[in-house]
Amino acid sequence: MKLLDYILLSLAAVFLIIGIDQTMKRYDGYWAFMLAVVSLIFLNYRKFLKEKEKKKS
Repeated sequence: MKLLDYILLSLAAVFLIIGIDQTMKRYDGYWAFMLAVVSLIFLNYRKFLKEKEKKKS
């Protein structure tokens, strides 16, 4: 994993924790959950591209 992968994984964890905290306090935590999901999707996409590139070679 490269630095960007670690950053994306960390951001997903942070946004998940923020979303849970906001939800428990009766605020709107939807934005944090969506940012966590987007970070995980982007991380998964990067991994998919790496695997596809390895198979090509």
